[in-house]
Amino acid sequence: MALAPSEPAKRHNTTQEGLLVDYLFRLENFKKGRRAVQINLSKLEAQNKRDQHIRAAASSFEPLVRRGDGQLFALTNADLIFVFKTEIEDDVMAIVTRLRFMFADDPLLLDDIPGVRELFCSWYDLNSDYEKLLADAKVMADTEEKKRKAKETVTQQFASPHHKQAGTPLTPELLGKIEDALSQADLSNLLRRQSVCAIVGKAAPQQISTELFVSINDLRQTLIPNANFTSSPWLFQHLTETLDRRVLSLLAKNDDRTLLQDFSVNLNISTLLSPEFLKFDDSVRSASRGTIVLELQKTDIFYDLGAYLFARDFVHERGYRVCIDGLTHQAMRFVDRAKLGADLIKLVWSPDLPGLLENEAERKKIADLVLERSPGRIIMCRCDTIEAIQIGQSLGLTIFQGRYVDQRLYDITQQGLRAKRLGMARK
Repeated sequence: MALAPSEPAKRHNTTQEGLLVDYLFRLENFKKGRRAVQINLSKLEAQNKRDQHIRAAASSFEPLVRRGDGQLFALTNADLIFVFKTEIEDDVMAIVTRLRFMFADDPLLLDDIPGVRELFCSWYDLNSDYEKLLADAKVMADTEEKKRKAKETVTQQFASPHHKQAGTPLTPELLGKIEDALSQADLSNLLRRQSVCAIVGKAAPQQISTELFVSINDLRQTLIPNANFTSSPWLFQHLTETLDRRVLSLLAKNDDRTLLQDFSVNLNISTLLSPEFLKFDDSVRSASRGTIVLELQKTDIFYDLGAYLFARDFVHERGYRVCIDGLTHQAMRFVDRAKLGADLIKLVWSPDLPGLLENEAERKKIADLVLERSPGRIIMCRCDTIEAIQIGQSLGLTIFQGRYVDQRLYDITQQGLRAKRLGMARK
């Protein structure tokens, strides 16, 4: 049954949707001088609303929240709702403008006209739109509450006693436990590798470097299997920074000779300015720094461009190379590698590319863009099929990364081992 506007909230308050409803009830007599904006991240394409994108968007509002000028709600569907005082409207508009730029490559933004046809954002004046926002919030809260109860029922019926809290939301207390466990964990068993190779025509892949990373899912299963690491964008960001430091510490102490050069690692910009990075830097031979690539997410870069420029100059002076990670073919149009002073960019393979390239005009546009951005400085990643390699090559690309590339390398290695065994057997 729907709640009347003056009725106290009786719903479960663990979801952001439920908290939003409760917050709106408390504002019933204080609507004047307040507005709300809903950032419709749920309408973006899948590759543009990954966890790191949502974290970066949510972090944009953090200074205003800390000042007490507004309250942010990160909804389950990836949307953000920020309720604020009208006197900071210019600050909010500036953030929204930055977010529009951050997601400018998405088709939703191509049709978005601020103030005329708002697709990326929905605006509410609480003095006149209070009932509508409250009604929308209640529908979302009811939906999430039903999902929660259904999930609890299934868990209680089928889960073992050790897994009844599967999906426990990340809280500051739980984060503390995870970080304690992380400080004692042997991350060397969780360190994954993926090869970056040059593939020209039908020639065998030639390995250029190796990307090192820790799978968040593997980490969760190892440390605290019943925790949902990504349920809180703020706390997950803190966790990734802690993980950065542990990975750097592992690399600094590692005696594995394959980790001395020719590898890349994905880090937060804040990590590049940390004491842990300086310790890592001290452990790297000066001659090897030029073979090490530091990968930075585009959302992290545009969240604080000044911090990126400072960090970029610092690591360049030390001899490292910088790669902008996570670019779609649409985003590449808006991100100029040369102007940002990056050495490399990663172009994410997209299943819609083959169909798009059937249009000769689109093919020429993308091929020209690849040429403009320097094909030898572009790595096409997430290449899980031979089709991805062939499409990339048709655009002039020669450097690839993904499961297909790893499988090719594995097959070649196995063929070599079989030939060696056969040769020994003949002797």
